[in-house]
Amino acid sequence: MRSVPLIAIRTMEVREIPAPPDPPPGEVTIKITAVGICGSDLHWYQDGRVGHIQTPFPRILGHEPAGVVAALGKDVTTLKLGQRVAIEPAVTCGHCEFCLTNHHNHCDALSFHGSISAPGFFQDYLNVPAINCLPVPDSFSLAQITLIEPLAVIVHVLELKPIKLGETVAILGAGPIGLLTATLARLAGASQIVIGDRLPHRLRHAREMGFTNLVEMPKQNFRDAVMDLTLGRGADIVFDAAAAVETINLGIASVRSAGRFVLIGIPTELNMNIDLHTAMTKEVSIQTIKRSNHNDHQASALIAAGKIPDSFVTHHWPLEKTPEAFQMLTDYSDQVGKVIIQV
Repeated sequence: MRSVPLIAIRTMEVREIPAPPDPPPGEVTIKITAVGICGSDLHWYQDGRVGHIQTPFPRILGHEPAGVVAALGKDVTTLKLGQRVAIEPAVTCGHCEFCLTNHHNHCDALSFHGSISAPGFFQDYLNVPAINCLPVPDSFSLAQITLIEPLAVIVHVLELKPIKLGETVAILGAGPIGLLTATLARLAGASQIVIGDRLPHRLRHAREMGFTNLVEMPKQNFRDAVMDLTLGRGADIVFDAAAAVETINLGIASVRSAGRFVLIGIPTELNMNIDLHTAMTKEVSIQTIKRSNHNDHQASALIAAGKIPDSFVTHHWPLEKTPEAFQMLTDYSDQVGKVIIQV
């Protein structure tokens, strides 16, 4: 069967690999139908690492999958052959301290598809635990199914740092994660949402989704825009989906005293000069994020209710074009937003 592993930094190629064996008890074989490309996939692709964690090569990426159940392991009764599913990429034990206290994303035995611990979904078939499969409505498009995983991350973000009715929200980065964050902020009742990005086409995607307080950086000063909108007070909560030193410090500068700063994106830099003195002066609450926490059901329900637009999904590429898709995202070319690989 086909796969598209990362074989070196910024180098992917289509390779034939053996098909998975018959699924063992409790597992199913999934025919992959589509996979979204995530920002963390780009970290592996561009740098060969995420934070301090380096990848060996070859490595199959991809953790935003849609698929169809192709084979059932013994005793699997919760799924049917041919059923369309989204797949939770984090495989957890269910009985460690963290699983038992509802912190599944910190499971002692966690294995995550698309990272160094388990192969990802840029391939034709993969065996996964049946419990990780979420049946989806027939009405869902492939793009909508692949959005369940990243949307679940933002649902988890708002579990940790909820948005209160009437608050001002500022978002740095208008890529898919930033736009999903803005969408949930609007649903949560934010009175004002400010979005900043360096790429005009990303801000155009935001405008097409109905957002109007847009800041093209560095032509416009993000902090000044936030302060003008809030009469010098600052945003109640700032979400950083870009995760550069510049944006982290800009977010801290733009949040109000006793406000919240949430780092969603993954920084490329290992050692960062963060302005903690300003954060301490303001008594800013700083929150970091690790993936989602079994939030796929909530994400699917939001999509089923028609609450999540997918207009920022701009490209659908076939599996054999995965290397070109990664390069396009690296170059920010062709007005790219979200890319879906159709298998």
